[in-house]
Amino acid sequence: MSISLLDVMTAPELFGSEFSGASWAAWRTALRAAFGLPMEAAERGTFAACTGREVPPTRPAEELWLIAGRRSGKSRIAALVATYAACFRPYALARGERGVCMVLAADRQQARVVFRYVRGLLDTPLLRPLVERETRESIDLTNGLSIEVHTASYRTVRGYTIVCAVLDEVAFWRSEDAAEPDVEVVNALRPALATTPGALLVGLSSPYAQRGLLYRMHQRYWAKDDPSVLIWRAPTAVMNPTIGRAVIERARAEDPVAAAAEWDAEFRRDIESFLSREAVEACVVAGRRELPPVPDTAYVAFCDPSGGANDSMTLAIAHAEGRGDEARAVLDAVREVRPPFSPEAVVRDFAETVRAYGLARIVSDRYAAGFHAELWEKQGIPHAPAEKPKSDLYRELLPAINSGRAELLDHGRLIGQLCALERRTARGGRDSIDHPPGGRDDVANAVAGAVHLVLGRRPCGWEDLYGDNAQAAPSGADGGGAEVGVGA
Repeated sequence: MSISLLDVMTAPELFGSEFSGASWAAWRTALRAAFGLPMEAAERGTFAACTGREVPPTRPAEELWLIAGRRSGKSRIAALVATYAACFRPYALARGERGVCMVLAADRQQARVVFRYVRGLLDTPLLRPLVERETRESIDLTNGLSIEVHTASYRTVRGYTIVCAVLDEVAFWRSEDAAEPDVEVVNALRPALATTPGALLVGLSSPYAQRGLLYRMHQRYWAKDDPSVLIWRAPTAVMNPTIGRAVIERARAEDPVAAAAEWDAEFRRDIESFLSREAVEACVVAGRRELPPVPDTAYVAFCDPSGGANDSMTLAIAHAEGRGDEARAVLDAVREVRPPFSPEAVVRDFAETVRAYGLARIVSDRYAAGFHAELWEKQGIPHAPAEKPKSDLYRELLPAINSGRAELLDHGRLIGQLCALERRTARGGRDSIDHPPGGRDDVANAVAGAVHLVLGRRPCGWEDLYGDNAQAAPSGADGGGAEVGVGA
């Protein structure tokens, strides 16, 4: 007879000292529901409030989606489920086959939060002998199973025999090469889970925007008596009653919409996707990685600078085809250098690329007014401050993308970053466009700036920017002027 998760959770010789207290009562009810275990009358009320369902399940779910507020204990519960799945559940594995319990997050650093809790749970007298080998990102057990840390990549999760997959903070997964990495990752996981009887998929997260896999699953299965999928949604105060009410009330007073997501487990209503994937892909020229310089063509360049420690430094080069309202921006080249790097070395390389396309001037934003400006001047490339902030460049990019007036390169990181951009409405009513939490938009920002330089109308004259090459000014601006620029 196999031991249940609730037995493991509350046994004094295992984890009872951590999880048997009153503050974990709601989590115990959630896990009873997930594994089809009997409930007491009081637990049924919690179950109904957190699932929208009246009748508790009588058999284990195949997928469990736990949506809870910040500091509610999600990571510790994720570790508990992973440890239980790897140490206490039987699986029919072939000779020489190793089953894997995966802990997946947006990056390895986030996944290691859960992994550290797993290590702590395994460091008990009863479970310590099970550990056969341990590395920074995996623990091999003597029963033929392993617990491993993985990033949210649909490419790297294939080929495993998966007995359990724990998706940590899945609402915040982002990728440079997929518009919807959460969907792609789970699509890659489900076949491996389906071939392992008793396998379990667990998604845990605070909610975010009204999009993505977590939101779709909530829309489809919340309050539905589906035996295979259980959606559990509850605020922090329910899942962790030890959190001080004053902290939550202060957050609500400062930003009610953000607090509703952070603490009350409600999907945000003030965030939406900025560009649709369909519109972006319609502008991509399939297979085109770069266009070489062509004589007598006026190019513009836009660079998003970086200090070299955290963000990439990027450069985009483009030119115009057509005139007036028929003009379109053609992206010729994209350069990205990821940190860490020497800004001086990157500016030197970018300057060579700028000169290869016949350009000799550049505009820098306020960020680069200091040492970045000096670095460009060392390369003999004059500059002037950019006028528009990043959000304004993205606003101008929107009609260019939607109308097909931009030809984009087949560049995975560019496509992913453009599709991930978010429009956020502040309480004052003004919109801002930026990358999502934990995301990047360095490539997208440079390309948006280049498109602006091609299609935008500028107050300066061509002579100010191109000097003796003023006759080669981009034709699409109708004499409005363009810049060789460094963007926000």
